[in-house]
Amino acid sequence: MRIAAALLGLALLSAPALAAVSDPAEMLRDPAQEERAREIGRELRCMVCQNQSIEDSDADLARDLRRIVREQVAAGRGSDDILRYLHDRYGDFVLLRPPVKPETYILWGAPVIALGIGLTMILAGRRRRPGAAAPAELSAAERARLNSIEDSRSP
Repeated sequence: MRIAAALLGLALLSAPALAAVSDPAEMLRDPAQEERAREIGRELRCMVCQNQSIEDSDADLARDLRRIVREQVAAGRGSDDILRYLHDRYGDFVLLRPPVKPETYILWGAPVIALGIGLTMILAGRRRRPGAAAPAELSAAERARLNSIEDSRSP
């Protein structure tokens, strides 16, 4: 049972790596060019999956983008030229690390803003909650009423 669970876990962990350029026809013949194409592909976002690079995605669009990258690498274009070409064509969203500029400030600042809001809410909640204050003493009337309730419940 444990062996089967371990094998299943291993298969799930390796699934993204298997999804990337698994078709030998997609790969470049020159290993150095293929590695360069993979490095460029790890910089590009799959616009279908959105949280994966085109190298990790098996979406049709990612496959098309991998093909474009490999064609341009094989044609001898530089990495910056290829990234610029795809950026010009698809915009900031295609880059896994978009440039910091006024249009992307909210994108880069959103995690910090969310963290700040979360911390503020936690601190505000802690301040509103009263500490463990000592319970107030019962008045004579309250004590008598409590004793009468307790006496009525006892068998």
